[in-house]
Amino acid sequence: MVKIGNIDLGDFPLLLAPMEDVSDPPFRAVCKENGVDMMYTEFISAEGLIRDAAKSIQKLDIFEYERPIGIQIFGDKVEVMREAAAIADNTNPELVDINYGCPVKNVACKGAGAGLLKDLPKMQKITEEIVKICKRPVTVKTRLGWDSSSLNILEAAKRLQDVGIQALTIHGRTREQLYKGEADWRLIAEVKNMPDIKIPIFGNGDIDSPEKALEYRNRYGVDGIMIGRAAIGYPWIFNEIKHYFKTGQKLPPPTLQQRVDACKKHFEFSLQWKGEKLGIFEMRRHYTNYFRGLPDFKPFRMRMVESSSPSEIRETLDQIAVVYQEFQVIN
Repeated sequence: MVKIGNIDLGDFPLLLAPMEDVSDPPFRAVCKENGVDMMYTEFISAEGLIRDAAKSIQKLDIFEYERPIGIQIFGDKVEVMREAAAIADNTNPELVDINYGCPVKNVACKGAGAGLLKDLPKMQKITEEIVKICKRPVTVKTRLGWDSSSLNILEAAKRLQDVGIQALTIHGRTREQLYKGEADWRLIAEVKNMPDIKIPIFGNGDIDSPEKALEYRNRYGVDGIMIGRAAIGYPWIFNEIKHYFKTGQKLPPPTLQQRVDACKKHFEFSLQWKGEKLGIFEMRRHYTNYFRGLPDFKPFRMRMVESSSPSEIRETLDQIAVVYQEFQVIN
């Protein structure tokens, strides 16, 4: 049984990765319906939180049906991170997660996210202060190192556990790799197998099928798996993995109607949470992913992307269900 503090996550939890501009409440809603065990908010700027920036504050929104859920923050200043962690903690999530893994230039090259892999003492200090201030468990998500010449995840894991984190998620790439190449889980397994490591270790990177999930669970011995990009437009992956673990059989891929229904739910929640204008705009990135594999889909996608009318988008989704009703979407 995997536990973070008093949070019981079952025998082998599947986690939804925090993804900027993706893992908002509308997206989390469809993932929760499809078997994810724990989710995280998009990563939230510590500076934005303490300055009461509207975008950062909105990202604190969590709903009862999402639990258990963690709020993830990032930043590079000890006091700012400490103050932001207190704000996140007071929002009443199950846990507070620290992002030491974001590789994008305007985060990592300013010393936050994966940038802190270049300064482990500072990473340790920030974490120590956050653990002190939070009433809830503190966890961390990070990478193998800054680049291939500085693979310092073993030392980082030990330092982080020493100051009190209660779980660690490791993405199997360096910052330099961004999301390119293949994730290397061998170092993740080394962390898990360190005699001194007692906290749950979750692996992240490249899990995109039930078969791969089972293979990596067995080969690397992690306590759970975090899934990110493979869930975008395909929230069914969580239940598919769980079914495969239990039975050794693959579930059939979602029907076209199931895809339409999930996209509709996502769309309606997006309107509700963000308002009509922003909800429509930010939903545009998801249509291709929900209907990947449909032939000659571009006219429908363009109609939805170019529309500013909720009713027109709903009508288009209904038309997709009719026009492609005989077509089984390829998994």
